[in-house]
Amino acid sequence: MDIDVGFWLTLALLVTVLIWLADRVFKLRRRPGATASMVETSNSLISVFLVVLVIRSFIVEPFTIPSGSMLPTLQVHDFILVNKFAYGLRLPVTNTKIIPTGEPERGDVMVFKFPQNTAQNFIKRVVGLPGDHIEVRDNVLYVNGEQVQRERVNELKNSRVWRREYVETLGEARHLIWQEGPVNPFSGEPEIPRRTQGEWTVPEGAYFVMGDNRDNSNDSRFWGFVPEELVVGQAFLIWMHWDPIFSLPSFSRNGGIDQVENKK
Repeated sequence: MDIDVGFWLTLALLVTVLIWLADRVFKLRRRPGATASMVETSNSLISVFLVVLVIRSFIVEPFTIPSGSMLPTLQVHDFILVNKFAYGLRLPVTNTKIIPTGEPERGDVMVFKFPQNTAQNFIKRVVGLPGDHIEVRDNVLYVNGEQVQRERVNELKNSRVWRREYVETLGEARHLIWQEGPVNPFSGEPEIPRRTQGEWTVPEGAYFVMGDNRDNSNDSRFWGFVPEELVVGQAFLIWMHWDPIFSLPSFSRNGGIDQVENKK
């Protein structure tokens, strides 16, 4: 479960402000002992908490990629930045939009609160907008009856599994996707995972999202749509990759998330 940093930052700011108000009324810094030192420290932290909260809530927020559902675009342990301003200014904790600045578009890599557990943040690609009809048939994506353009750039196959890599054009975004599945042991032909196929109509005020690792992603095909009020922001930059346990951070993947030419 993710730690709700916004909640704890807001709480810390509230506590320090209350201590500052108490100091103004009761002159706590004039009292002898540890009280004066505690109040001085608390007062000095108000501006720190305020700046961090404003930046994180309204401008940009860092996230870490915990799973492979967005491979090959995002790797496990990539550190990314998310633009909180792209889809509207929202209040911390409640996530209520107060100023509209834009809406998610097809092809955006979007961070949102998981509808089945809003304490968790998920990251997927926006495939369907409100009112869209989405269909995945024979592992081919259709939006409003039109096949989404894609170009195969790589294929791997052995006696057990197959994987195909495509450059997909969705909206204004060109990005890599993976599709994979088992190989039929009798015919030797690739089999298409049926659980990832289907069709859906996106309701108003919601979005349909999918992982770039199309056959290994827990996304809208399985749990439904992302309500607008759960949208967090648009992921736009990889700034570090750091594998756990005794490893050094790597900056070789730094750059825009959908730089296809650098990742093929």
